[in-house]
Amino acid sequence: MNCRELESIAGAMVARGRGILAADESSGTIRKRFDAIKLESTEEARRAYRELLFTTPGIGQFISGVILYDETLRQKTRQGVPFPEVIASQGIVPGIKVDAGAKPLAGFPGDTITEGLDGLRERLAEYHKLGARFAKWRAVIDIGTGVPSRFAIEANAHALARYAALCQEANIVPIVEPEVLMDGGHTLARCEEVTDAVLDAVFGQLFAHRIHLEGMVLKPNMVISGKKCADRASPQEVAEATLRCLKRHVPAAVPGIAFLSGGQSEAEATQHLALMNKLGGVPWALTFSYGRALQESAIKAWGGKADNVGAGQATLLKRARLNGLAQLGKYEPSLEAA
Repeated sequence: MNCRELESIAGAMVARGRGILAADESSGTIRKRFDAIKLESTEEARRAYRELLFTTPGIGQFISGVILYDETLRQKTRQGVPFPEVIASQGIVPGIKVDAGAKPLAGFPGDTITEGLDGLRERLAEYHKLGARFAKWRAVIDIGTGVPSRFAIEANAHALARYAALCQEANIVPIVEPEVLMDGGHTLARCEEVTDAVLDAVFGQLFAHRIHLEGMVLKPNMVISGKKCADRASPQEVAEATLRCLKRHVPAAVPGIAFLSGGQSEAEATQHLALMNKLGGVPWALTFSYGRALQESAIKAWGGKADNVGAGQATLLKRARLNGLAQLGKYEPSLEAA
């Protein structure tokens, strides 16, 4: 493990005014995105869409890292340039999703456990050779009647820490992503309670596994009401609750926190990030690691048509710029119409 190299990469990933583009959709997820624009999810269609994203002129001003899927890491542009090289040429760090997805946790109905540790050491070595310099592993924690169980929280925290240790061994920066889902009708207070428990367990395991905290990035959920909650919290309440929760559990040694959007709309995710940065008073960089909240408008503007590549790229660049402003605390909702 090269601690200085890990620290340098992690610092670049949470650089001022920039954030991370999550383009690591699984085959099933990208198929749903393409279904919405009536486009068949072929390998070539997926390649063409990812090329649109990664070759957007100027995207490196606002994007510091890109999370890729295994298929995408191995793909190339029409000119035959590997995607990791294209991304790096924009001053962006290439990364890779390495988990195998959340599966039902045996014996604990309603809970899940993320799989993918088997063979991970060997896969990380290959991914490093292919150009990946950071990785991502997502643990999924649902809120509902009787869930999450304490065992599920601990099991997922342990898996996250094992993954992080293997990443750092391979000189790959781990993005540690414990996501408390915003599905359901839970209140802001219930989300905060569960997020408290999750972060407490995660950092307990990270310490136990001797993770170099300066060489990692945390990707948590925001503390937010469930989508079906009758009385959803305001954006200011979300920002205050999220920072309150993070201050309790995240050591100052962690260089940055890159929030997931977790089903929020594009504007909602951007506003929440901006409000947190306006509140300030925290030791870490607060930035974004968005998938749909960066891509939703862009994929619609593209629509799967070659003639619309420019429109798709312009839409993505605008979304990235607005989130870059949010990272600086300079975003205002009025900018959406600009």
